[in-house]
Formats: sequence, structure tokens, C-alpha cells
Amino acid sequence: MTLADRVADPRAFLRALYDAAVQRALPAHTMAAHLPPPPRGRTVVIGAGKAGGAMAAALDALWPADAPLSGLVVTRYDHVPPAYQARPGRIEVVEARHPVPDAAGREAAERIAALAQGLTADDLVLCLISGGGSALLSLPAPGLTLEDKQAVNQALLKSGAAIDEMNCVRKHLSAIKGGRLATRCAPARVVTLLISDVPGDAPEIIASGPTVPDSTTCADALAIVRRYGIALPPAALQGLESGAFESPKPGDPRFDGHAVHMIATPQQSLEAAAAVARAAGIEAHILSDEMEGESREVGKVQAALARAVARRGAPFAKPCVILSGGETTVTVKRRDSGASGTPGRGGRATEFLLGCAIALQGQPGVWVLAADTDGIDGIEDNAGAVVTPDTLARAAALGMKAPEFLDRNDAYGFFAPLGDLVVPGPTFTNVNDFRALLVL
Repeated sequence: MTLADRVADPRAFLRALYDAAVQRALPAHTMAAHLPPPPRGRTVVIGAGKAGGAMAAALDALWPADAPLSGLVVTRYDHVPPAYQARPGRIEVVEARHPVPDAAGREAAERIAALAQGLTADDLVLCLISGGGSALLSLPAPGLTLEDKQAVNQALLKSGAAIDEMNCVRKHLSAIKGGRLATRCAPARVVTLLISDVPGDAPEIIASGPTVPDSTTCADALAIVRRYGIALPPAALQGLESGAFESPKPGDPRFDGHAVHMIATPQQSLEAAAAVARAAGIEAHILSDEMEGESREVGKVQAALARAVARRGAPFAKPCVILSGGETTVTVKRRDSGASGTPGRGGRATEFLLGCAIALQGQPGVWVLAADTDGIDGIEDNAGAVVTPDTLARAAALGMKAPEFLDRNDAYGFFAPLGDLVVPGPTFTNVNDFRALLVL
């Protein structure tokens, strides 16, 4: 597609950038360079995350056919690649609920914990971890129930807490996260292959770090739940206050000889999108892959930047595209959307876009796409949506007032009638939020 074609079809241009970002993060393209040689003993595969099915398929294809390989990985419902589902390989893949855990996730976690037992120093454990693993790998700490974990998880998701804060709490209420899964594997060597979905790519935050030491403490978890006013079940409160739920720390000898490899990151995906833009003759600027904060507020800030470029040609010359990644948050104010009682719908990407659209106020020459790279924004069927210069005008023609939808956290309900949702379906990877603002 030529520069003229890109300018003539901004939606197609933005979608091409999103697709490039997703492609860069697919495990089939990134895993081979990070695999160790087969061991003298068994190779056991365990893992969890939204990319778990695709990671298992990639590993099964890359691992020598004559080398033993078996194991179990849990992923989100409908996130097993169709080809692997039709012809399963040596690694079993099961599905469970995300973002709130269910009984299937608990059963998978129990089975994975069992696979980690009874290994020898000659065995190798390959752990496939990607975003979403915190909910999918749900094995409550002693004294807690699945219902306890579900309630705390729901409260965290609505609180506006950042991902590192949420995962600090999650790992301290778990019997398997926060490094505990790796300690179960001793004396086998553990090699963890990670796809990052968190700002800063910290292994201990991705999926709550089931195979790496944890630097946070029970006291940290307590401070977080108190900061956000989250009620804890009595057993959880007692476990945190007493220190009984403390996680294994850096320096623990049970992690000696283990290895961690980051096979895909948000920054790599942003760079892939930037390369596509530059190949089309449009300059690309990557703001950051670590953006956090309230989604609607981040949307307002990036709208202000795009308006400055559109009006004054500063701080960037146009035409250009402004890229960013990271994980913003949505603080749910209320769940009803008026007299109908219909729940407000929408995830981080669509709420970012609604805040952005309101702040842009129909600015000519600015188009925006924001979408989650896993293909699902929160719990809806879309990855995100697109904002165009006439978004607010088209909404007004349908009798929709954008601030009212934003007030009730109903960004999905705003963009759906406009036909502006981005719905790629599950992508089988996850490097978190992707945002692109095109200024022509």
C-alpha cells in the first residue's frame, strides 16, 4: 500500500499497524532462539496465559520429534489455535475463565502442581507464561476457597489498581504463584519462556510470577488492599497479617540454575508497527511501552498531543503516527447505564478511546486506534475501536452523548452502534495495550 493509499484510508493504515504489532508477538515467530537442548531425563511442560495455546503449539513443533515431551498448559476459553485444537500435539492444552477464575482454572492449577512433583535433577521443566496467567492458574492458598479468590479478583479489577498492585495481592493469596510453582519442581531445572504484558517486563509481575522469586511481601499486599478499600475474607487477612502467606524471595537456593527468557515484549511490537509506518513514508514516534494510569485520562493526554501536532506541527511534524503501549486501568464508578439497568460495557482500550474522542472534539486530520493485542478488550468480543474526526458528530446523529457513556463506563455501548469496534477475535498472544494516533 502506497503513502497515498494510506492517507486515503486511515482505518486500514491503523489496522495494518495493529496487525504488525500482533504478528511480532506470536510465539511461533519468536520461540526457537530461546529453547535449551533436551535433557538427559524427561521434559515436562507447564504453563498458563492467554498465549498458552499458541506457545504450546510452537514448542511442540520446534522440539525434536525423537525427544520426550509432555505436559499441561491452561489458556483462556476459545484461545487454543484452531490447528492445534484440530490436531493436538504432545502438550495438553485446557481452557479456563479470565479475568475472574473458575473451577476449570483451579483444576488445571492442581494438575500442573502435581506434574511439578517427583522430578529429578536430570529432568527439565519448560514453563510457558503469558499475560492472563494470574486468573487462569488459580490455586488458593491454604484456608482460602475459589469463591474467596473470585471475590478478591473482582474487587481488584474494579478498584483501579495497577497491574503490579493487583498481582502482588494475587500471588500472596496463591499456593502456586509468586515463585511457588518453581519451588515445587526442585531439583529439576526450570526454564521459563515469557511473553510480557506488563509495563517494564518484570518477570515477577507477568502472570504473578509463578516460577521466579518474589520481592514483594505480605505487608505490601495488605497495604494495597487497604489503599483501595478491598475487603478480604478472614482467612486471607490472617494469612497476610501473620506472614503465613509469604512467598519465596530472591536468593532462595531453590531457584539456582533456573533460566528466564523474554520471547516477546510490548516494545518489540511497537517497533514492528513503527517499521510498517515508516515503510509507507509516515514517520512514527513511540512514546512509551510502559504507560499506566486511568484509561480515560491517558486518552485525554494523548488527544492533547495529537491536537498540538495537527494544529501547530509540534512537537512532531505531520503526517505522523504516535504509538504507545502499557496497561491502563478502569475504575468502575457504577455498573448500570440508566433506567434500563443494562450493565456498562467496555475495557481499557475502548474507555481510552472514548476519553480521547471527547478531548479531540472532532479535530480534523486525527484518527485513533486502540486495541488489546490479545484480541479481547476486557470481557467483550472486541479488541478495541477506532476514533475518526467525525466520531462525535455521528454519535450525536444517533442521539448519543459521549460524556454520558463515559460516566457509566459504557464505551462498548458507544462505539458499537457507530460500527467502529475492532473485532479480530483471539490473536493467541498478548503484549497488552496497543495505541496509535494518526495525524495527517
